[in-house]
Amino acid sequence: MTGTDRAPKDFQALRTAIAQRAEQLPKRLMQIAGYALENPDEIAFGTVASIAASADVQPSALVRFSRALGYQGFTDLQDVFRSRLRDRVLNYDERLAQMRDHGIATSKSGLVLDGFLEASERSIAKFREKVDHEAIDRAVGILAAADTIYLIGLRRSFPITSYMSYAMGKLGVRNMLVDAVAGMGAEQASFVSAGDAVLAISFAPYASETVALTGSVKARGARIVTITDSVFSPIASPADVLIEVSEANFEGFRSMATTMAIAMTLSVAVAARRAEG
Repeated sequence: MTGTDRAPKDFQALRTAIAQRAEQLPKRLMQIAGYALENPDEIAFGTVASIAASADVQPSALVRFSRALGYQGFTDLQDVFRSRLRDRVLNYDERLAQMRDHGIATSKSGLVLDGFLEASERSIAKFREKVDHEAIDRAVGILAAADTIYLIGLRRSFPITSYMSYAMGKLGVRNMLVDAVAGMGAEQASFVSAGDAVLAISFAPYASETVALTGSVKARGARIVTITDSVFSPIASPADVLIEVSEANFEGFRSMATTMAIAMTLSVAVAARRAEG
């Protein structure tokens, strides 16, 4: 049996393996284990360097930790954390049940409000630390130069694109909100031309129609700005500019505070750029 054969195949099995081997792992590797279980999204989306810095260990320790659990390297371990996000997203009943299990009474609106405010604050603070200002500026340049800006973001991203359509309309920026009403998303996007730009927004679990529409407009020659949660997102690879946002959550309900702030920034900055000529 090879090392990868005995390595945990999913996140739950990984948690069990760590618990079983807790007394056998050196102190430094246990430090990584604790960090990984407390910050699974960081492990899923971070780089070796960023994770090592956050966990206060050397990058080589991440490789040793991965091999101690039976993986060939850190990338194999990271795949388990990414699959956790793909395979396990709580439905809304489960999220409410989780809140009750954690002793948060949904009838206590003050507690719920505090939770969402804290999650929003964490999201914004985290984004502020690593924001790529050059990427934001490139995104503004692409959108400002477009004949028409097409806004694609369905399911939970729809409030963001609908706000942008409203704001851009008030600011005199020509745009088209692809809302897919009556199943007409493909027809709405079919008007995209090479002189246009597309802003696509989606987060795990990614809206399949957003993914399909983003691919189709790329084939039509439009330039694409993407707001999503990972470079591994299915709408990341078609993008000319990627703005990466990992929103914090409160009991499984994710904040949209940072994404809305970016949407407001792009809307106003594009209008200002056009006014400058």
